[in-house]
Amino acid sequence: MILPYQVVEYFIEKASYRVVMNFCICRASSNCKNYPINIGCIFLGEAAKKIDSWLGRPVTKEEALEHARKAREASLVHMIGREKLDTIWLGATPGNKLLTICNCCPCCCLWKILPHVSSKIVDKVKKMPDVTVKIDYSKCVGCGICANNVCFVDAIHMINGKPVITDDCRATVDVSKFARRELSN
Repeated sequence: MILPYQVVEYFIEKASYRVVMNFCICRASSNCKNYPINIGCIFLGEAAKKIDSWLGRPVTKEEALEHARKAREASLVHMIGREKLDTIWLGATPGNKLLTICNCCPCCCLWKILPHVSSKIVDKVKKMPDVTVKIDYSKCVGCGICANNVCFVDAIHMINGKPVITDDCRATVDVSKFARRELSN
């Protein structure tokens, strides 16, 4: 799910263990020419300790925050989730102890395919519990930027000059709900 940077920073701050991937496997495999290949995912939680060192390296909270900042400066989009696929290919188990923050580009990201694949596959991509999307209409100017190739599942549409989040949304975190819970992994 696409996340504002404050939420990404919250998870990085609260995580007990952090690994930064040495490269982006999606951009590397697509031979991306538009975005940096050397800015990979951030893995959080106890299971990240099992990630092979050729894929990523353990980092401090400050280094992980700096990595996320570099991703934003490169116009990459933060997406977060408990990815079963990551648990399997990284050998990072148990899956409920691994949280992945992808730093995606619009041209190479694995998740860009979601609007174009079978509903059998799309339906397996679930929202995290207690996750919602909220638009602060008092700050929205109706420019439409958020509805133009920002959401990888095409869940933001402009209706009557205002952005509307559809049921296709895989969501972003309502920070207030997580602020009341301890992130222990």
